Amino acid sequence: VLVAIGRDACTRNIGLETIGVKINEKNGKVPVNDEEQTNVPYVYAIGDILDGKLELTPVAIQAGRLLAQRLYGGSSRKCDYINVPTTVFTPLEYGCCGFPEEKAIEEYGKQNVEVYHSLFWPLEWTVPGRDNNTCYAKIICNKQDNNRVIGLHVLGPNAGEVTQGFAAAIKCGLTKELLDETIGIHPTCAEVFTTMNITKASGQDITQKGC
Repeated sequence: VLVAIGRDACTRNIGLETIGVKINEKNGKVPVNDEEQTNVPYVYAIGDILDGKLELTPVAIQAGRLLAQRLYGGSSRKCDYINVPTTVFTPLEYGCCGFPEEKAIEEYGKQNVEVYHSLFWPLEWTVPGRDNNTCYAKIICNKQDNNRVIGLHVLGPNAGEVTQGFAAAIKCGLTKELLDETIGIHPTCAEVFTTMNITKASGQDITQKGC
């Protein structure tokens, strides 16, 4: 049984209506623009309270830091809410950064999106004889932008560690060509991202026989 309680936005009794700050009446969250500014120009909101944004502590910290720098330090840098590395710490970890496949298609159009994927077998699974094809990796590329990687997903051991490293590369404009040119560390789970050659559209078999 997976219990996902979530969080409530406790905004209805703090006086926002007095100064005219609008909230999403369905969930109590606060809509903002790309600079965390509400409909009232001198009121800003950051963190889990934002409507349609990620409920992650590091995101709130980064958004707050960047907001302070814009307001008082002359900066113009905005928080990137798309390329956020995230992990679900289930017994088999899941990590992601960037767009999910469906959102990428919605944003760029199906004809402009290429998806590469593969199942893989971690070396440490050979001795206990675990299933060859439980772990999965996928990258989503924008064909109109030099096959830039706009989404990365991995299901396997230490997915959080893998995702954190690739997140920096994605922020730097990682492309499929750069991944192909990168020498993998054998045998690691992350190596799978340097050897992908099967597209989802091809329908080819991605099952693995060994590590």
